[in-house]
Amino acid sequence: MTLLNSETNGPTNEQEDSVQDGFKPGAGTVVVTGAASGIGRAIARRLSLAGAPRTVLLDRDGAGAARAAEAIGPHARAMGVDVRDPAAIEAAVTRIEEEDGPISLWCSNAGVHRGQGLGNASDWDASLAVNLHAHLHSARAVLPRMARRGTGHFVITASAAGLLTDPRCAPYSVSKHAAVALAEWLAIAHGDDGVTVACLCPEGVRTAMTAADSAVLGAEVLEPEAVAGSLLEGLAEGRFLILPHTRTAEYERRRAADRDRWIAGMRRARRRAASAAPLYAAG
Repeated sequence: MTLLNSETNGPTNEQEDSVQDGFKPGAGTVVVTGAASGIGRAIARRLSLAGAPRTVLLDRDGAGAARAAEAIGPHARAMGVDVRDPAAIEAAVTRIEEEDGPISLWCSNAGVHRGQGLGNASDWDASLAVNLHAHLHSARAVLPRMARRGTGHFVITASAAGLLTDPRCAPYSVSKHAAVALAEWLAIAHGDDGVTVACLCPEGVRTAMTAADSAVLGAEVLEPEAVAGSLLEGLAEGRFLILPHTRTAEYERRRAADRDRWIAGMRRARRRAASAAPLYAAG
């Protein structure tokens, strides 16, 4: 059951007044998970350059996060944290707020891409643990604190695959769809608390995760720095859905308008892709 009525068709004056102010980098401590490399490292660097007084980089690869923080400068520091562990996330949040001050922005960015086709049990476990449950652990640790203060910003890095699909990998596509749904639920639940929630959904980005897919991604691949720039622009404007690739919005509209036509088109695209994965993987 959904709670849909005439109010969902467009914002009333009251709803317009409830839109939160955009994020200001100088407002307080910012935290980025999955920050040792790729999009996370770029986001942390961009936030620091934009004036964040303290930037904390979290990653399971603590040494990699430390190198990234050192490259950013003296206002950045690193912590080795496994985002799959809710106790570790809670401990990190407590330590950061005690040592660096209230968290004004939390970017839940860590992600993985595992398996081909339907994948196997370990592919699903890994994908859900990082691409969904890690965001939930962060939300549970961070959002109540922000809500009590009446201010804060929380970002989930999902993927365009979470709005559309990745026909090569079910664990990735399904877990990213779940991440988008979680972000939307959090935005609805916490908007009246003074907390904004945003969902970052890029298509192809030049990172270690996509290195093997460079031929498929082609000219539409973005650098992590461009994605970080799009994120800051979206946060400043108070947008929920942040799409670094401008075509993603049109694709999503086409999918919603005619799902059967969209599925047929994706089947054609899958057949054309030289790296199309088998539907069923061993294991």
